[in-house]
Amino acid sequence: MRRPNEIERDVKSIGTLVELTGVFEGIASMRIAQIKNQVLQATAFFDDLWNIYSQLRVDSLFRFGRSQSGNDILDKDLYIIITAEGGFSGDIDQKLIKVMTQDYDKSKQDILVIGHHGAMQLAQRGIGFIKYFKMPKKDKNINVSPIISYVQKYQKTTVFYQEYISLMVQDVKRIELSAAVAEQGKQSDKEDEEDKKKREIITGENTIFEPSMYRVIDHLERSMLQIAMSQLILNSKLAQYASRFRAMTASHERAEESQGEYKLEFNRSKRAIKDQRLKEIINGMRKSKVAA
Repeated sequence: MRRPNEIERDVKSIGTLVELTGVFEGIASMRIAQIKNQVLQATAFFDDLWNIYSQLRVDSLFRFGRSQSGNDILDKDLYIIITAEGGFSGDIDQKLIKVMTQDYDKSKQDILVIGHHGAMQLAQRGIGFIKYFKMPKKDKNINVSPIISYVQKYQKTTVFYQEYISLMVQDVKRIELSAAVAEQGKQSDKEDEEDKKKREIITGENTIFEPSMYRVIDHLERSMLQIAMSQLILNSKLAQYASRFRAMTASHERAEESQGEYKLEFNRSKRAIKDQRLKEIINGMRKSKVAA
């Protein structure tokens, strides 16, 4: 059996781990609450843009804000994967990469990565990507313009992201970016028929557009794409923090169990030494009586 001083060092070490996992668990919980609030604020702003867009849209096509750009569209699709910046987010990034690679074809799709952990995962698998962006550190005013500039070069963009379902459940999702805008637009457009009839139709006859209506539409589409992309990033960050919270909770529980086991071993070791000393005293007393 190990000596008590050796076990005591292990008890102190595991105690530090218990404290650290508890701190990380608390930080993850706080960040989840902050991001939830930011998602609600961004949704409200998107609603305002969608109301204007739906009033002046000249047809049902969503052109990704590129109708006036004149740039050629690539004949490949774009895959965007949103992962954690570090490897401290559980196993959800591995699941995301696995889902993405199931139907990935190098000749048909290009990959754009958000988050260093995803870039590392792809590199380990020998899969190339056209660009890597760091996961934004802040949750407000996320600049996704460089990402949207890539989106506008492709006919179709599919985003693979992590969805927050509950604190203990996160899932991997895929969605076409235009579909994400349309879906959010449907949520914004939930109003009764009377309100829709009262909504003013914006046309070139009752409104002056500078430099043109299509330029204004392009600007709105780009803005909504940026909001939709930001929402997906925030949703992924929410899932990452939830996954981290779950991992830290499990680690915290295991550390506490180990700490309890070490303390039990420590007490047993101390008791064993006391028992050994007591036996030595009793044996010494017996030898003294025999000698007498």
